[in-house]
Amino acid sequence: MSLAHGYAVHDQTAPLVPFSFERRPVAAGDVRIQILYSGICHSDLHQARDDWGNSKFPMVPGHEIIGRVTEVGAGVTAFKVGDFAGVGCMVDSCRHCAACDESLEQYCEKGASYTYNSTERDGQPTFGGYSDHIVVEQRFVVKVSDTLDLKAAAPLLCAGITTYSPLRHWKVGPGQKVGIIGLGGLGHMGVKFAKAMGATVVMITTTPEKGADAKRLGADEVLVSRDPAQMQAHAGSFDFLLNTIPVSHDTNPYMGLLKRDATMCLVGVLTELDPPLMGAAMMFGRKHITGSAIGGMAETQEMMDFCAEHNIVSDVEVIDIKTVNEAWERMAKNDVRYRFVIDMATLEKAA
Repeated sequence: MSLAHGYAVHDQTAPLVPFSFERRPVAAGDVRIQILYSGICHSDLHQARDDWGNSKFPMVPGHEIIGRVTEVGAGVTAFKVGDFAGVGCMVDSCRHCAACDESLEQYCEKGASYTYNSTERDGQPTFGGYSDHIVVEQRFVVKVSDTLDLKAAAPLLCAGITTYSPLRHWKVGPGQKVGIIGLGGLGHMGVKFAKAMGATVVMITTTPEKGADAKRLGADEVLVSRDPAQMQAHAGSFDFLLNTIPVSHDTNPYMGLLKRDATMCLVGVLTELDPPLMGAAMMFGRKHITGSAIGGMAETQEMMDFCAEHNIVSDVEVIDIKTVNEAWERMAKNDVRYRFVIDMATLEKAA
């Protein structure tokens, strides 16, 4: 066992405070990673506040982890000490079900082991990336190119793969018109990926003021969804819509933007569609609405390699861990462009 230091919440109303805990020894297939940067995801706040009703305390959040390998088990072949590595939302799965056999560990039929607020396969609790190091089985670690800006690469492990996976699955590419709905932590990555894949990219937003930033990120055009004339002008013209809105909202108007047989994919965390989706919105045009959750490990590595090839990272604001509670407050108000990342070198100073 090794002593780890991090920040944890101890109940759903508590702030993050310094916390020490044990990490398991490095087994034959494990990699120990010194955490350099840890991204802050909105789900960290949802989990800490028990918004989804499954929170376990104490909780060390964080599933956007970039670090340096400091130890490898005897059976590790993919990593060596000194490599840069990343850990995302999962740290294990059953590895034997149909989903795992197809490298779709996020859909493990027995349930994936998530990086925090979950349990390892042996039943021990998982603690996440707001900490100085982590031990993970090599299958659930990805290689990170040293050509990437490491601090800005951290959110790729969640916001990145969450948007990359559906764009790849629905074969977004040249000659297609793709809409990214919502410009936030997920949406800004969706714009970058869709553009790099060769699509014509339209940022769809309720906020006209975001237009200039959307074009800076790579959008070819901006569609203000509250403008009926603009919505009508784009009706029936999109090959694919990636909906990143993280709260309940009316999806019906967006269905009218799709071509016949086209798809809108939801990646924002929704508790419900409000108002409900009208059957006619799908029936007339044989349109599809679907969802997608992160990506499997092979696809996550593919995404990291794609990012290195195209020099894609997140737009980030790097913070000292001592200000993490203030960052959470700002994130709750959408006051970040577009992702907070903790410089974990500040942890030692804060301890």
